[in-house]
Amino acid sequence: MSRIGRKPVEIPSGVKVQVSGQKVHVEGPKGKLDLLVHPRMKLDSKEKEISVSRPTDIRTDRALHGLTRSLIQNMVVGVTKGYVKELEIVGVGFKAAVKGKFLNLALGFSHTIDHPIPDGITVTCPNPTRVVVTGCDKKMVGQVAADIRRYHKPEPYKGKGVMYVGEHIRRKQGKTVG
Repeated sequence: MSRIGRKPVEIPSGVKVQVSGQKVHVEGPKGKLDLLVHPRMKLDSKEKEISVSRPTDIRTDRALHGLTRSLIQNMVVGVTKGYVKELEIVGVGFKAAVKGKFLNLALGFSHTIDHPIPDGITVTCPNPTRVVVTGCDKKMVGQVAADIRRYHKPEPYKGKGVMYVGEHIRRKQGKTVG
């Protein structure tokens, strides 16, 4: 049996969870999220917890069991605490700024890049070389951060580019003359 799937999802105070058929709606102080659960998974909602059960032990059911529980847990954490991804911009003249509903990036190209900020996501720039992406949907926060990083991935020779804070870039030795 799935160790993750067996654990019930605890619902903290201040969070409302509605289970109707295969749809889960979670509402909290940071926002609202919806999830459509696979039809083979069964949801049992009690007062302060939700448990997920599976009908059989076939491989797909075992995989969906833990996945469904993790997705619901991520929704509950998202509407209570939220998720944050921080990006660091390294390079001479590389910078970022928020302008309305766009993140303006100068990454050494002949033009600046205007990345649209989707609804439900907040992007801030505490300084020109740092971008902070926050929101209640874990998937969307990670996707926006990955899209921003994709404009100029860090290169291994000088380490220039957009990288996650704390990300280690394996450096290569350049050409040697001799």
